[in-house]
Amino acid sequence: MAILVTGGAGYIGSHMAWELLDRGETVVVLDRLSTGFDWAVPPEAPLVVGDVGDADLLDRTIAAHDIDAIIHFAGSIIVPESVADPLSYYENNTVRSRALIAAAIRNGVKHFIFSSTAAVYGSPATIPVTEDAATRPESPYGSSKLMTEIMLRDTAAAHDFCYTALRYFNVAGADPLGRTGESTRGATHLIKVASETALGRRAFLELYGTDYPTPDGTCVRDYIHVTDLVKAHYLALERLRGGGGSMVANCGYGRGYSVLEVLNAVKDVVGKDFDIRIEGRRPGDPAAIVADPSRAQKELGWRAEYDDLRKIVHHALDWERALARRNHR
Repeated sequence: MAILVTGGAGYIGSHMAWELLDRGETVVVLDRLSTGFDWAVPPEAPLVVGDVGDADLLDRTIAAHDIDAIIHFAGSIIVPESVADPLSYYENNTVRSRALIAAAIRNGVKHFIFSSTAAVYGSPATIPVTEDAATRPESPYGSSKLMTEIMLRDTAAAHDFCYTALRYFNVAGADPLGRTGESTRGATHLIKVASETALGRRAFLELYGTDYPTPDGTCVRDYIHVTDLVKAHYLALERLRGGGGSMVANCGYGRGYSVLEVLNAVKDVVGKDFDIRIEGRRPGDPAAIVADPSRAQKELGWRAEYDDLRKIVHHALDWERALARRNHR
């Protein structure tokens, strides 16, 4: 039996593949390599290059590798891009997820873990936000993910099928062993962009909005180390295997940092200043969003190991240096 990791050549998916292999699991990666890299896939994990919306490919892959669980990361993730081009996000994130869920049902795959997002909440009325808060996404990205959650809920009600949807807050950092990290060209994640700028890969960093209703006027986010995040996925899989029912859970630390606090942490760790240019707000960005992680802690037995902003930044910077060496070979 094997686990299918969609988007397993990307940032979080490649970390998941390594985590599963570290735990003795058999892993198969499906990725069309639109933003991922074949070298990011562990050598022990077969890579199937193709589209997660390809029904025939899904059927062949599930049968050939005896897949009994799916962890679904494949999708588009840039909020402003989703505002500018919503239909592509509904196609890639919602329509293709529907094809993957249908393949799971068709082939008797009973366990499914979905990479969702805190963007389903929009601007929550209370912080930290619990999973029972109203879902009011403010971008097509958030809406596309919420639609997939709804499809999973309804599918689980109609079939012998259980899922876990993990709502990520802001994922950052890299594998502490240096095996993989965020490698996407033109990435938009703050710590990634700040690390690139601090190391001279970008000439400057654009800060979007200093007039939010937050202590320093910049957006506040809950940053979770990618290694802690993929461990939550593994624990979710173990829970489903043990007979646990379908659930939704937040993945964050329950503490927020403003954009300026993050930038100052990067400057402090790297030991130098870098150019920051103030721009207007981006569409679709809530002022502040911080997780209540208590459900994941209680139901999954999840505990953070890397809840330290400086450690997250250190690992991100280490990966940027390693990536630069790789790209200059």
